[in-house]
Amino acid sequence: MPDPIAPDPIAPAAITPATPEDDGAADHLPGLELPIIPLMGTHGHPVDLSDLSGRVVVYAYPKTGRPDMPTPDGWDSIPGARGCTPQSCSFRDSMDDLRSVGIEHVFGLSVQDTGYQQEAATRLVLPFPLLSDHRLEFARAVRLPTFAFEGALLLKRLTMVIEDGAIAHVFYPVHPPQESAQQVVAFLRAHDAAQEASRSGW
Repeated sequence: MPDPIAPDPIAPAAITPATPEDDGAADHLPGLELPIIPLMGTHGHPVDLSDLSGRVVVYAYPKTGRPDMPTPDGWDSIPGARGCTPQSCSFRDSMDDLRSVGIEHVFGLSVQDTGYQQEAATRLVLPFPLLSDHRLEFARAVRLPTFAFEGALLLKRLTMVIEDGAIAHVFYPVHPPQESAQQVVAFLRAHDAAQEASRSGW
């Protein structure tokens, strides 16, 4: 599906996004117990990630573009900034695979308000909610990686696997964005196979 920040990200002439580097800004996240901070979702309900049982995936992204708005100057030159729509579509198209590895909930997370996010959720026909941290309460509480753009703080792209209210694994940086969901699936399949082998004494 086309990315509104780049009209045709699959075309050969499309700009290649700059590759982000691991700056260590997410090293503290694995093992962290999440705080009680409700985040409004595009499905019309607040979500407290600390209160969900089972496996949950949350992918944080800077911002989605809109078809009626031009790409901001300098956006494509920021490593890891481009590709929010392909990332969302990767999770949308991988729901069966995600469920097969025990994922019970999927959420996208950004600092855009719910009204802004609703446009993307509807246009992309996402089968899961996008969560709004427009006051940066969650981001500051768990110290998510951020970057400044045009006077605003945006989330750097990362993916968290949460189990029973604590962060079990973090993918950071995430590149390329369109492979984000399958990276999660591959990791969890390997992880679960290793756990099963350990229990079986192989």
